[in-house]
Amino acid sequence: MKGPLDGKVAIVTGGSRGIGAEIGARLAEDGAAVVVSGRDADRLQRAVRDLEARGGAALGIAADAASREDCERLVNAARQQFGRIDILVNNAGITHDELLIRMKDEDWDRVIEVNLRGAFLMTRAVSKSMVRQKRGGRIINITSTAGAMGNAGQTNYSAAKAGLIGFTKASARELAHWSILVNAVAPGLIETDMTAPLSAAAREALLAQIALKRSGTAREVAEMVRFLAGDGATYITGQVFHVNGGLYM
Repeated sequence: MKGPLDGKVAIVTGGSRGIGAEIGARLAEDGAAVVVSGRDADRLQRAVRDLEARGGAALGIAADAASREDCERLVNAARQQFGRIDILVNNAGITHDELLIRMKDEDWDRVIEVNLRGAFLMTRAVSKSMVRQKRGGRIINITSTAGAMGNAGQTNYSAAKAGLIGFTKASARELAHWSILVNAVAPGLIETDMTAPLSAAAREALLAQIALKRSGTAREVAEMVRFLAGDGATYITGQVFHVNGGLYM
Protein backbone atom coordinates (compact mmCIF):
# COMPACT_ATOMS: atom_id res chain seq x y z
CA MET A 1 0.00 0.00 0.00
CA LYS A 2 1.16 3.51 -0.77
CA GLY A 3 1.85 5.85 2.14
CA PRO A 4 0.61 9.45 2.30
CA LEU A 5 4.09 10.73 1.42
CA ASP A 6 4.83 8.17 -1.27
CA GLY A 7 6.96 9.76 -3.99
CA LYS A 8 7.96 12.69 -1.78
CA VAL A 9 11.53 13.53 -0.80
CA ALA A 10 12.41 14.94 2.62
CA ILE A 11 15.61 16.43 4.04
CA VAL A 12 16.07 16.27 7.81
CA THR A 13 19.07 18.17 9.16
CA GLY A 14 20.53 16.79 12.36
CA GLY A 15 18.78 13.58 11.39
CA SER A 16 21.22 11.03 12.75
CA ARG A 17 19.95 10.91 16.33
CA GLY A 18 17.32 12.07 18.80
CA ILE A 19 14.36 14.02 17.49
CA GLY A 20 15.83 14.21 13.99
CA ALA A 21 16.20 10.44 13.67
CA GLU A 22 12.66 9.95 14.92
CA ILE A 23 11.34 12.48 12.41
CA GLY A 24 13.14 10.69 9.60
CA ALA A 25 11.65 7.37 10.70
CA ARG A 26 8.10 8.73 10.73
CA LEU A 27 8.44 10.34 7.29
CA ALA A 28 9.93 7.11 5.92
CA GLU A 29 7.02 5.15 7.38
CA ASP A 30 4.70 7.41 5.38
CA GLY A 31 6.58 6.62 2.17
CA ALA A 32 9.00 9.51 1.79
CA ALA A 33 12.58 9.09 0.64
CA VAL A 34 14.63 10.65 3.44
CA VAL A 35 17.95 12.49 3.25
CA VAL A 36 19.55 12.96 6.66
CA SER A 37 22.50 15.19 7.50
CA GLY A 38 24.81 15.50 10.48
CA ARG A 39 28.45 15.93 11.39
CA ASP A 40 29.17 12.35 12.50
CA ALA A 41 29.56 10.16 9.40
CA ASP A 42 29.38 6.87 11.32
CA ARG A 43 26.21 7.86 13.12
CA LEU A 44 24.73 9.00 9.81
CA GLN A 45 25.33 5.63 8.21
CA ARG A 46 23.61 3.89 11.12
CA ALA A 47 20.63 6.19 10.66
CA VAL A 48 20.53 5.40 6.93
CA ARG A 49 20.60 1.66 7.61
CA ASP A 50 17.71 2.06 10.05
CA LEU A 51 15.66 3.98 7.48
CA GLU A 52 16.39 1.42 4.79
CA ALA A 53 15.41 -1.37 7.18
CA ARG A 54 11.99 0.28 7.35
CA GLY A 55 11.69 -0.19 3.61
CA GLY A 56 12.42 3.38 2.60
CA ALA A 57 14.99 4.99 0.34
CA ALA A 58 17.57 6.97 2.31
CA LEU A 59 20.73 8.98 1.90
CA GLY A 60 23.13 10.32 4.52
CA ILE A 61 25.26 13.42 3.92
CA ALA A 62 27.88 14.67 6.37
CA ALA A 63 27.37 18.42 6.62
CA ASP A 64 27.73 21.37 8.97
CA ALA A 65 24.41 23.20 9.14
CA ALA A 66 26.20 26.54 9.58
CA SER A 67 28.20 26.18 6.35
CA ARG A 68 26.68 27.62 3.17
CA GLU A 69 28.80 25.31 1.04
CA ASP A 70 27.70 22.25 3.01
CA CYS A 71 24.02 23.24 2.83
CA GLU A 72 24.15 23.75 -0.92
CA ARG A 73 26.03 20.48 -1.35
CA LEU A 74 23.37 18.70 0.72
CA VAL A 75 20.53 20.11 -1.39
CA ASN A 76 22.32 19.27 -4.64
CA ALA A 77 22.99 15.70 -3.46
CA ALA A 78 19.32 15.21 -2.57
CA ARG A 79 18.21 16.45 -5.99
CA GLN A 80 20.76 14.34 -7.83
CA GLN A 81 19.78 11.21 -5.92
CA PHE A 82 16.01 11.60 -5.92
CA GLY A 83 15.20 14.29 -8.49
CA ARG A 84 13.19 16.57 -6.24
CA ILE A 85 12.74 17.99 -2.73
CA ASP A 86 9.30 18.30 -1.14
CA ILE A 87 9.94 18.59 2.59
CA LEU A 88 12.66 20.26 4.63
CA VAL A 89 12.92 19.80 8.39
CA ASN A 90 15.40 22.23 9.93
CA ASN A 91 16.21 20.22 13.03
CA ALA A 92 19.98 20.65 13.47
CA GLY A 93 20.75 22.35 16.76
CA ILE A 94 23.31 22.61 19.52
CA THR A 95 23.59 24.10 23.00
CA HIS A 96 26.48 25.76 24.83
CA ASP A 97 24.87 26.71 28.12
CA GLU A 98 26.29 29.31 30.48
CA LEU A 99 25.10 32.27 32.50
CA LEU A 100 24.97 35.48 30.47
CA ILE A 101 27.75 37.22 32.41
CA ARG A 102 30.06 34.23 31.88
CA MET A 103 29.19 33.35 28.29
CA LYS A 104 32.05 33.39 25.81
CA ASP A 105 31.71 35.11 22.45
CA GLU A 106 32.37 31.87 20.59
CA ASP A 107 29.62 30.02 22.51
CA TRP A 108 27.12 32.71 21.57
CA ASP A 109 28.24 32.78 17.93
CA ARG A 110 28.27 29.02 17.38
CA VAL A 111 24.78 28.48 18.81
CA ILE A 112 23.36 31.30 16.67
CA GLU A 113 25.19 29.96 13.60
CA VAL A 114 23.93 26.39 13.86
CA ASN A 115 20.42 26.97 15.21
CA LEU A 116 19.44 30.09 13.26
CA ARG A 117 21.86 30.74 10.39
CA GLY A 118 21.71 27.04 9.49
CA ALA A 119 17.93 27.17 9.09
CA PHE A 120 18.27 30.27 6.91
CA LEU A 121 20.90 28.66 4.68
CA MET A 122 18.92 25.45 4.22
CA THR A 123 15.61 27.23 3.67
CA ARG A 124 17.09 29.54 1.07
CA ALA A 125 18.66 26.67 -0.85
CA VAL A 126 15.63 24.37 -0.65
CA SER A 127 13.03 27.04 -1.39
CA LYS A 128 14.83 27.93 -4.64
CA SER A 129 14.52 24.29 -5.65
CA MET A 130 10.86 24.13 -4.62
CA VAL A 131 10.02 27.29 -6.60
CA ARG A 132 11.60 25.80 -9.73
CA GLN A 133 9.71 22.53 -9.23
CA LYS A 134 6.35 24.37 -9.14
CA ARG A 135 4.88 21.71 -6.85
CA GLY A 136 4.77 23.61 -3.57
CA GLY A 137 6.48 22.20 -0.52
CA ARG A 138 6.74 22.04 3.26
CA ILE A 139 9.38 23.62 5.48
CA ILE A 140 9.23 22.72 9.17
CA ASN A 141 11.54 24.42 11.64
CA ILE A 142 12.28 22.82 15.00
CA THR A 143 12.37 25.65 17.50
CA SER A 144 11.87 25.35 21.29
CA THR A 145 9.81 26.55 24.22
CA ALA A 146 13.03 28.37 25.15
CA GLY A 147 12.38 30.66 22.20
CA ALA A 148 8.97 31.60 23.58
CA MET A 149 9.57 31.78 27.33
CA GLY A 150 13.37 31.95 27.72
CA ASN A 151 15.61 29.68 29.77
CA ALA A 152 18.09 30.89 32.36
CA GLY A 153 21.57 29.84 31.32
CA GLN A 154 20.51 29.67 27.68
CA THR A 155 20.46 33.23 26.41
CA ASN A 156 22.20 32.13 23.21
CA TYR A 157 19.87 29.17 22.59
CA SER A 158 16.74 31.12 23.55
CA ALA A 159 17.71 33.97 21.22
CA ALA A 160 18.37 31.59 18.34
CA LYS A 161 15.08 29.75 18.81
CA ALA A 162 13.12 32.99 19.18
CA GLY A 163 14.74 34.18 15.97
CA LEU A 164 13.66 30.95 14.30
CA ILE A 165 10.04 31.70 15.20
CA GLY A 166 10.27 35.11 13.54
CA PHE A 167 12.05 33.57 10.57
CA THR A 168 9.26 30.99 10.23
CA LYS A 169 6.54 33.63 10.10
CA ALA A 170 8.35 35.94 7.69
CA SER A 171 9.36 33.17 5.29
CA ALA A 172 5.82 31.75 5.41
CA ARG A 173 4.51 35.08 4.11
CA GLU A 174 7.13 35.24 1.35
CA LEU A 175 6.83 31.65 0.15
CA ALA A 176 3.04 31.31 0.24
CA HIS A 177 2.91 32.63 -3.34
CA TRP A 178 4.50 29.34 -4.45
CA SER A 179 2.36 27.17 -2.14
CA ILE A 180 5.35 26.50 0.10
CA LEU A 181 4.07 26.15 3.66
CA VAL A 182 6.40 27.09 6.52
CA ASN A 183 5.66 26.14 10.11
CA ALA A 184 7.54 25.51 13.34
CA VAL A 185 7.40 22.87 16.05
CA ALA A 186 8.53 23.88 19.55
CA PRO A 187 9.46 20.95 21.81
CA GLY A 188 9.66 21.35 25.56
CA LEU A 189 11.54 18.95 27.84
CA ILE A 190 12.16 15.94 25.59
CA GLU A 191 14.23 12.88 26.49
CA THR A 192 17.19 13.11 24.10
CA ASP A 193 20.99 13.21 24.20
CA MET A 194 20.74 17.00 24.47
CA THR A 195 18.76 16.90 27.72
CA ALA A 196 20.59 13.91 29.23
CA PRO A 197 23.24 16.08 30.98
CA LEU A 198 20.59 17.92 33.04
CA SER A 199 21.15 17.49 36.75
CA ALA A 200 18.49 15.76 38.83
CA ALA A 201 17.65 19.06 40.52
CA ALA A 202 17.27 20.90 37.21
CA ARG A 203 15.10 18.11 35.81
CA GLU A 204 12.84 18.13 38.87
CA ALA A 205 12.50 21.90 38.67
CA LEU A 206 11.38 21.64 35.05
CA LEU A 207 9.00 18.77 35.71
CA ALA A 208 7.34 20.82 38.45
CA GLN A 209 6.39 23.42 35.80
CA ILE A 210 4.95 20.88 33.35
CA ALA A 211 1.21 20.34 33.61
CA LEU A 212 1.49 16.66 32.60
CA LYS A 213 4.34 16.13 35.11
CA ARG A 214 6.53 14.18 32.69
CA SER A 215 9.04 14.76 29.95
CA GLY A 216 8.13 14.10 26.34
CA THR A 217 9.54 11.68 23.80
CA ALA A 218 11.14 12.26 20.42
CA ARG A 219 8.27 10.25 18.91
CA GLU A 220 5.73 12.77 20.23
CA VAL A 221 7.58 15.62 18.52
CA ALA A 222 7.98 13.62 15.32
CA GLU A 223 4.25 12.94 15.13
CA MET A 224 3.58 16.69 14.91
CA VAL A 225 6.14 17.02 12.13
CA ARG A 226 4.53 14.07 10.36
CA PHE A 227 1.17 15.85 10.49
CA LEU A 228 2.58 19.12 9.13
CA ALA A 229 4.25 17.25 6.26
CA GLY A 230 1.03 15.51 5.25
CA ASP A 231 -2.23 16.26 3.47
CA GLY A 232 -4.03 17.25 6.67
CA ALA A 233 -2.01 20.46 6.94
CA THR A 234 -2.64 22.06 3.55
CA TYR A 235 -4.19 25.23 5.04
CA ILE A 236 -1.61 25.82 7.77
CA THR A 237 1.35 28.16 7.44
CA GLY A 238 3.29 30.57 9.62
CA GLN A 239 2.29 28.75 12.82
CA VAL A 240 4.18 27.48 15.87
CA PHE A 241 3.04 24.19 17.39
CA HIS A 242 4.14 23.63 20.98
CA VAL A 243 4.79 20.03 22.08
CA ASN A 244 5.60 20.54 25.75
CA GLY A 245 3.06 18.85 28.03
CA GLY A 246 1.87 22.22 29.30
CA LEU A 247 5.26 23.72 30.21
CA TYR A 248 4.34 26.79 28.18
CA MET A 249 0.77 27.72 27.26
